[in-house]
Amino acid sequence: MAKNITSIALAMCLTLPLIGCVSTTEPRYIIDSQTYQATGKSERIKTIILHYTVGDNARSLKQLTTGNVSSHYLILNEDDDKIYNLVPESERAWHAGDGGFAGRTILNDTSIGIEIVNNGIDPKYRNALKNAALKAEVQGYHPYKHYVEFEEIQIKKVAQLVQDLALRYDISPKNIIGHADMAPSRKIDPGAKFPWQRLYEQYGIGAWYNQQDKQLFMNQDKFEAATIPEIKQAFREYGYQINDSDEWDKASHDVIYAFQLHFSPQHLTATMDLETYAVLKALNKKYAGTDDFY
Repeated sequence: MAKNITSIALAMCLTLPLIGCVSTTEPRYIIDSQTYQATGKSERIKTIILHYTVGDNARSLKQLTTGNVSSHYLILNEDDDKIYNLVPESERAWHAGDGGFAGRTILNDTSIGIEIVNNGIDPKYRNALKNAALKAEVQGYHPYKHYVEFEEIQIKKVAQLVQDLALRYDISPKNIIGHADMAPSRKIDPGAKFPWQRLYEQYGIGAWYNQQDKQLFMNQDKFEAATIPEIKQAFREYGYQINDSDEWDKASHDVIYAFQLHFSPQHLTATMDLETYAVLKALNKKYAGTDDFY
């Protein structure tokens, strides 16, 4: 009887090798990551995307820890020493959604998301664009005064965090962006009162234009001579996704507004004008050829 059982077991190992009858005499191979290293590589993280939460601390925490959205980091509006890491940097957070920037789409795969607790639009203005007169006055877009200020402690935390991330991942200044920059028809965060210029000047974070270059391009004749396709191509050169139609349609105005939120927040016309043109040209002059598309 014992002999029969042994024969059956041996037959099973011969005919079904995948069920666990692996020889213990097979050598174990090691992974060698030291002897050779490729030079054709780069960091997976290419972009830092900043958001506001449109809610208070409790609502923001609940949404970002139990809902279908998440971010790598959360900055509350409390005066403490905490920056909350909600998703490991090695993992994919669900913060960006549809859109793109600098030739890349599906930015959740290659970005770090930072959420900042802030109401975004002041509640008293939340429904202002339903007012026909105001909507016509501001072209259907919120003006600067509708946005809520960030707390000073939040700006300092953002500065520390983004400086560290940009250094560790060697992120291009152009690729430190707002949610609106990569999804202009869906999002307007981190809004007009996020201090992009201050972060650049005080902490060396992100991109900003040279004032001298802006003045150089403040030439009415050059602006009037520029065609719509030429101006849209200038937006693409900087990184924005914009259609190739020969008109300033709604989607194109959304891109202009997102650009102004970032670089001309007190000049939110949502229309292509001389100042916006000059800033765009100045940015392209300063940052031409600084993207790594690999």
